Amino acid sequence: MKELETILQQFNPVSLHEIDEVKLMNRIDRKYWFHISVLEKLLEEVVHDYDVLEIDENRLMKYQSAYFDTDDNYMYLKHHNKKLNRYKVRRRTYLSTNDDFFEVKFKTNKRRTIKQRIQTNYETNELVSSENSFLDEATPFKGQELTNSLNNRFYRITLIHKKKLDRCTIDIQPKFWNDKGEIQFKNLVIFELKKGRSLKNSPMTDILKKLKVRQRGLSKYCTGRAFLDPELKRNAFKPRLRYIERQILN
Repeated sequence: MKELETILQQFNPVSLHEIDEVKLMNRIDRKYWFHISVLEKLLEEVVHDYDVLEIDENRLMKYQSAYFDTDDNYMYLKHHNKKLNRYKVRRRTYLSTNDDFFEVKFKTNKRRTIKQRIQTNYETNELVSSENSFLDEATPFKGQELTNSLNNRFYRITLIHKKKLDRCTIDIQPKFWNDKGEIQFKNLVIFELKKGRSLKNSPMTDILKKLKVRQRGLSKYCTGRAFLDPELKRNAFKPRLRYIERQILN
């Protein structure tokens, strides 16, 4: 981790206020999963084109999330079955800023991701009235239908293109846990490229291709659930899960 923080010091910092225009709550995104050994080379490639988010002199932020689903795993199975117009519901605490949000992500049939959120208290066990009202407005679900199905924790680096062409989040060392157990991937990097419009002209796509990093579009939520509960349907995820087992865990 210290080596990574040393590399990050080579980037110019930007503040939360400065990245407001690339929040991208309505966006196109693309995910890549790769071994942490590739990350140092990637950062060296992009240091002149990207800035890094810095908060209180910290460039490596800690996040924690609690995901919610129905008792019959409707949201998980909708993703597994490759259906669009699907939802993810979670609480997230941004430990670097002490901000807590209740968030809904919606993947449209045009493959755009739309995120909505309200402020909340992460430590609350049951969904509170404000969260239930938000669910009524933003989703087809009722609060009483949902229970906590997965928790995760990870460190995040956020890169912003100097010309605001796109934004990248780099999540490392994710840990997942629920009532089935826990698992941590110390060598896994989850890289997400986010843009308001087409990703074709993003310089990051060329750099990832140069480093032979392939696109792998599997969500953190589905990954954690699939690894921790082998009884869940997972056939569609098997190629990506095998990649993690062979290239990351081993």
